[in-house]
Amino acid sequence: MILTILSMLGSELAVFVWLTIAFVAAIIEVSVPHFGSVFVTVGAITAAAAAYFGFSIPAQVALFAIVMVGSLVGLRSRLIGRLGGQGVLSRTEQIIGRHGMVTLDIDPTVGTGRVNVAGEDWAARSPEKIESGIRVRVVGADGIVLEVTRA
Repeated sequence: MILTILSMLGSELAVFVWLTIAFVAAIIEVSVPHFGSVFVTVGAITAAAAAYFGFSIPAQVALFAIVMVGSLVGLRSRLIGRLGGQGVLSRTEQIIGRHGMVTLDIDPTVGTGRVNVAGEDWAARSPEKIESGIRVRVVGADGIVLEVTRA
């Protein structure tokens, strides 16, 4: 459909149509950021430049497709990796490796036990029975239950 419309128009109008597509894709990207529409914008700007320099309609569409797909495949994962960051650490990730004190006996058979780590009370479990008052080290977490071993 776009190909038919562009073939009926002159190069100035083709530039306008491609820039309109780029603008709409940019608005969508800003409204719903997901690193997808920005590649349509880049492809449409490239096609607009091709129209401005007098390239044929099939060449414009081919450039649009090549630049859009090429940038999507080549850049999307890199941009998400760089701009996405690591996110917010969970509360349990921040205390892995720290030491604490068992406040309620940890019994692996029953699945009960509590520890105090950094002044906070946590549910805990261990592969071995650990009595109250023993110092432990946090080695992992399953949700909000800390996995501990004797320190």
